[in-house]
Amino acid sequence: MNLEVSRSSTLWCRVGLARQKVFDRRRQTLFLIVFCVLCLGVILAGSAQAAVANQTNLSQRNQAPSWAHPFGTDWLGRDMLLRTWSGLSLSLRVGFLAALFSSLIGLVIGLTAATLGGAVDAFFSWWIDVFLSLPHMVVLILLAFVSGGGLNGVVISVALTHWPSLARVIRAEVYQVRSADYVQLSAKLGRSPSWIARHHILPHLWPQFLVGLILLFPHAILHEAGITFIGIGLSPHQPAIGIILAESMRHLSTGYWWLAVLPGMALLVMVKLFDILGENVRALLDPRTAQE
Repeated sequence: MNLEVSRSSTLWCRVGLARQKVFDRRRQTLFLIVFCVLCLGVILAGSAQAAVANQTNLSQRNQAPSWAHPFGTDWLGRDMLLRTWSGLSLSLRVGFLAALFSSLIGLVIGLTAATLGGAVDAFFSWWIDVFLSLPHMVVLILLAFVSGGGLNGVVISVALTHWPSLARVIRAEVYQVRSADYVQLSAKLGRSPSWIARHHILPHLWPQFLVGLILLFPHAILHEAGITFIGIGLSPHQPAIGIILAESMRHLSTGYWWLAVLPGMALLVMVKLFDILGENVRALLDPRTAQE
């Protein structure tokens, strides 16, 4: 009797765990869809409101947050909600370009190093260690300055400084895949390293690449805002978050706290959402996580 009760309780526990896994995956998928729609809405609406965000109205300047202006207005009467919205749209576009190029660099270097091995692997591993050991923000500022600043300078500097961590992860994954039986069999059958990389290794790396791309997104957005804040990044005529924060520093001492606090909080919320998105995508794509 006790054995039957124990088996029944074990069965119900397994059913409960299975239902919880299905619920978690549905929740993660729903969050992914909602977040993608939210980002698309921010980008499209922010781009459409770029001209309106720069319109001045001196009769409504320096107004505190209210129902008419939830983020208040600045010293020129510009609506800070529209400026923040437009700035987030610009940051998302710049961050996507920078994160995409950086992820592609990491994918190519990690795949090449682990596939060819030997001196090639040692060379790229040395470069990865060099980039990881250098002060990150200093290299970012120097590359942005050498690239001439502006949109191109921001994208180039962020892309050239964020690839080492992803390259190291991909390199480790490639070494793990290379030890699989079917890869060893392909090598014994005379397949070239490039053929094995295209047909066996590269398809296995897409989940890591996608998760790495998403997790690079918040770093790219924050560093874009950082170098724009110090005057090397985007043009002052563009309503970027870094420019909004830099301009608001001169007015914080006069009590206009909303000029920096609310746009900064919007930026932090967007970055945190990207971190959550990366964890959900990794849980959906990683078979080891999915089975836990």
